[in-house]
Amino acid sequence: MIQLLSSISRLTLSNNLLKLNGFHTASKLNFHYTPVLYAEPLKKKKKLDPAVVRAREDRKRKKLEKQIRRLEKNSRQLKPIDELEVPFTLIDEKEERTRKLPQISEQEQERRIVLLNKWAHYRLQESLKDLKIVDKMMNAQMKALQELRFESEELYQHAIQPDIDMIPFVAKGPVETPPKPDYEYIDGDYNDVTRVYDGEGKPNS
Repeated sequence: MIQLLSSISRLTLSNNLLKLNGFHTASKLNFHYTPVLYAEPLKKKKKLDPAVVRAREDRKRKKLEKQIRRLEKNSRQLKPIDELEVPFTLIDEKEERTRKLPQISEQEQERRIVLLNKWAHYRLQESLKDLKIVDKMMNAQMKALQELRFESEELYQHAIQPDIDMIPFVAKGPVETPPKPDYEYIDGDYNDVTRVYDGEGKPNS
């Protein structure tokens, strides 16, 4: 017994053997992990019946042909503008709203034409006269500024500065459009009532 204990005490294991194989009293399980994969295995493609595939393609082709025929049918049809459409109530009341003016004689028509021509000629002469007055005043102002500049550069620079207090402008009143008393403010969702015509896709699609 003493000899057995002494032999065991002299028993040593090398460090390399411990590092490489380890010291185990049972068989190793060798657990390990793999990187996280964010994908799923490919699904096995199902074999479809050729008749089913052909039927699907026929349905798609017929649907496209139907849309093409619809577009060709409505190609020359213009989209109506609601703002320019006359309400039917006004069309029905056309005769009631039409004024029956007295018929004007030829002499009265000629007199009005001559009067309009005279008025146009008068306004033209007035406009030309106003332009001449403005040009005369601007020329006099430029001449006065040039003479002032010859006398003193400082007075000239002071004279060409804009004078805000020369023509005071005071306005009193609302700065914005007055609010409508019965106006319903749009808050959140709303119902889109835009009309969709043939050959036109849905709005905001």
